[in-house]
Amino acid sequence: MCKRLVSYVLGIETSCDDTGIAIVDTEGRVLGNVLESQQKFHMRYGGIIPPRAQDLHRARIDDAFERCLAASQLQPEQLEAIAVTTRPGLPLSLLIGLRYARHLARRYHKPLLPVHHMEAHALQARMEHRESIAFPYLCLLISGGHSQLAVVHGPGQLQLLGETLDDAPGEAFDKIARRLRLYILPQYRHCNGGQAVEHAAQFAGNPDAFEFPLPLAQQRNCNFSFAGIKNNSFRAIRAQERAERTPPDGIISNYADFCAGLLRAVSRHLMHRTQRALEFCLQQQQNNVNLFGNATPTLVVSGGVANNDVIFANMQHLAAQYNCRCLRPSKRYCSDNGVMIAWHGIEQLLQNRVANLRFDIDNIDIAGSASFHESSMSDVLEASIKCKWVQPLCTQTNYNNTHYEQTA
Repeated sequence: MCKRLVSYVLGIETSCDDTGIAIVDTEGRVLGNVLESQQKFHMRYGGIIPPRAQDLHRARIDDAFERCLAASQLQPEQLEAIAVTTRPGLPLSLLIGLRYARHLARRYHKPLLPVHHMEAHALQARMEHRESIAFPYLCLLISGGHSQLAVVHGPGQLQLLGETLDDAPGEAFDKIARRLRLYILPQYRHCNGGQAVEHAAQFAGNPDAFEFPLPLAQQRNCNFSFAGIKNNSFRAIRAQERAERTPPDGIISNYADFCAGLLRAVSRHLMHRTQRALEFCLQQQQNNVNLFGNATPTLVVSGGVANNDVIFANMQHLAAQYNCRCLRPSKRYCSDNGVMIAWHGIEQLLQNRVANLRFDIDNIDIAGSASFHESSMSDVLEASIKCKWVQPLCTQTNYNNTHYEQTA
């Protein structure tokens, strides 16, 4: 029996504010992984400043590569290829990663593998669950900049079912947490919005103290909208501040109740749109279109917001009602990192090594925005699927019973 040869791929991630360098092999082993986060720097300014993000990437990327290479105990000549994020993302940040990848490609005579950032998130769980996650599967991508539902057929073969019309969930969490002034509390000073909201919600005494809207309730598609939840949050916070006469440098007394209500509202919206996507895939399966193919129905949740345990528990709860498995990458791989880029490169090699390896490195360019291979959003709308909504789990502990809302 022939032993399969192992190949090594270097991954470079600089799409936003994290400099990630990693080396992964075709067996899914991570040989080296270095991640330089800029979060603390940008938090001082209330958001990412693209020119400064670019400067920090430029200052850190070479050292990150050397540290990753040392950890892997490999020589550059042993690398099969260099995978690099080229789209979508902040153009100034993407440029640093691509230029450095070209530099390494010329120096060590290696081909490049251009990577779609959101595809990398969608494929990451397969590195750790390759035997159990077969193509195709449904993926919910939720992060600071994106919210998408897609059927994943392979690298470069994602079928879009729905996407956000405005804000992404991570972006909404950040803006709402900043308006709530959670950052003035010592325990949240170095947390992003989603982390702060999730932690504060655990201490809610009355999770139903605030009301939140249900976005797109009358639209039978799989799109998302978080602008309404965000704007409603701003109004609710302002009203509570007036009622309590909260000082400009203070925070409302029942901020934990607010966070619990917000987390439930976001979970509910994500569940509703994903539920329709699941029913669309299963309905098509009954009609012999077979979107899941012969694979076990699987829902993968990925992206930075997938780190949120409350949201992930709700997605597991939803999937269970359809006898569907629900998985996510390990938490260290949910947010942006070099490992997911290297793994996407591995997936490209396994798919078609000859066609995907790029030696014309000067013809590879970046793109600030990028779509998927195919869109079935119009098909979802045409199907006009009514759903008997599965309610989110309570934010406390009584998760035992399944609840339903009215059909819509």
